[in-house]
Amino acid sequence: MAEARILVVEDEPDILELIRYNLEKGGYRVTPAATGEAGLALCREAPPDMVVLDLMLPGLDGLSVARALKRTPATQNVPVMMVTARGTEADIVAGLNLGADDYMVKPFSPAVLLARVAALLRRVGGPEPGPEQPLAVHGVTIHPGRHRVEVDGEAVPLTPTEFRILHFLARRPGWVFTRHQIVDAVMGIGHPVTERSVDVQVAALRKKLGAAGDVVETVRGVGYRVRE
Repeated sequence: MAEARILVVEDEPDILELIRYNLEKGGYRVTPAATGEAGLALCREAPPDMVVLDLMLPGLDGLSVARALKRTPATQNVPVMMVTARGTEADIVAGLNLGADDYMVKPFSPAVLLARVAALLRRVGGPEPGPEQPLAVHGVTIHPGRHRVEVDGEAVPLTPTEFRILHFLARRPGWVFTRHQIVDAVMGIGHPVTERSVDVQVAALRKKLGAAGDVVETVRGVGYRVRE
């Protein structure tokens, strides 16, 4: 869901810029707000796809904003990720009880931020196919349990990484994922693999798929997707 619009409510300019930069780098559209009042007004004016919400805000604090969002029919289903320096169990429980969908404690890694945002957007976007359920997209059939890929009934030998990339993308046809998101999903968060290596793997995957290789599309400036 790389075209998702994310509202970031954060009063510390440096942290707001860090979050904004990394989310935009990940392909998301970001609307910033420096106060709870401003964030709440923006939500009511045009509900975003997700809210990244600081807990400690001047004036209307993050808990009050979350409470207001969850009590308003137009915004009650908007997922909320709380990002804060307050990481005690009581703080986390209070946020989750108010309806926060995820909670991340400062300081945090930009890679973890992107992975958590992507996971939350996928989760609220609807159920994904089961991990062992075969997938069929444009003549390509993926059998996760058998670790087998077929093109028009003919088996195609893929490396484990190529298979995982194809399976990951095929679980959400039409959804765009950044190279960073693909690395985190396929190799694990924090794995020392460069984004450039994803391009190499995708090129090899397309070549092995032959005429069906165009099922994996490049989205310029963002990443890759499997055609819907």
